[in-house]
Amino acid sequence: MSVQRSWSGSRAVTVLGLVVGALGIALLWASGVDFPIYPPPGIVILLAGALLVGLAPWRWAPGVGAFLGLFVLVGFLISPTGLSNLFGEAGAGVAIGQGIQVLGVLTALIAGVIATRANYHTQARDSQ
Repeated sequence: MSVQRSWSGSRAVTVLGLVVGALGIALLWASGVDFPIYPPPGIVILLAGALLVGLAPWRWAPGVGAFLGLFVLVGFLISPTGLSNLFGEAGAGVAIGQGIQVLGVLTALIAGVIATRANYHTQARDSQ
């Protein structure tokens, strides 16, 4: 078992992306977007993922952040209101919240992949 001893920059950016994505969902909620339950599940999922990525010592932990970013991004793309929200059809507050959410989860996706890849490359180099 390989344990990550310090945060890399890309791991920190992954956590930040997940938190920003949750903030975007909170803004959507505050702007009047209906969610099936209280609190919006995306907020809970992204914040729990940020905690896992930030606190778990395993080299694969940033991959969880990347997966969550991909999961929410795909949900946005297949949602019947995702793009219309982004383009402002439901109001400026919704468009801002949607944009922040997409920016956050896209950042988490990219940074999570970079961090996970770097963790495995470092381990491969260290074992030689």
